[in-house]
Order: sequence, then C-alpha cells, then structure tokens
Amino acid sequence: MKPQKTRPALGSLLLLTLAVTLGGYFTFAAVQGDYGVFKQVQLAAEHKTLTAERDRLAQELAAMQNLTRRMSDDYLDLDLLEEQARDVLGYMRPDEIVIR
Repeated sequence: MKPQKTRPALGSLLLLTLAVTLGGYFTFAAVQGDYGVFKQVQLAAEHKTLTAERDRLAQELAAMQNLTRRMSDDYLDLDLLEEQARDVLGYMRPDEIVIR
C-alpha cells in the first residue's frame, strides 16, 4: 500500500488565517492606534510643549502683576522714586561722580 497524502483540513487553514489576521490587527492597533505607542510618544511631546508654554505664561503673568502692583496708589517703589528725583530734580548722592 501507498501512504496517502493528507492535506490540512480547511477548518485548520481558516483558523490559522483568522489568528494571523487578528494578530496583525492587534499589533497594528498597539503601535498606531488611539492608545498605541506612537500616540503615547506624541502625547508626551505635546505635554512637554504645553508645560513649557504654561510656565512661560505664568512668568509673564507674574511680571505683569508686579508691574501693575508697582503702579498702584498704595505702593511706593523707592527705586522708582529715587530715579524720578534724580531725573526731574537733578539730585545725586555725595559719593557719586557726574560725567557729562
């Protein structure tokens, strides 16, 4: 007797195709999906950029608040007062030398 050649069953072939297809889909989703690796890297970079912008804006806001406070009626800035007195009245300290 001759050995009979057996072909894989059609069901096994479909099951293998389904497994490969599902594996490919989940691999693609893990890399490029909404919660994938590329999206996580993009979100981390965006978080870093937005954090830097927030810090810059916070510094700018603090500077503006300081200037606004210094311009208010109830705040006396001695350096500004001295600068104005020197400029308007021509005052100077005894230990200074005037160069014209």
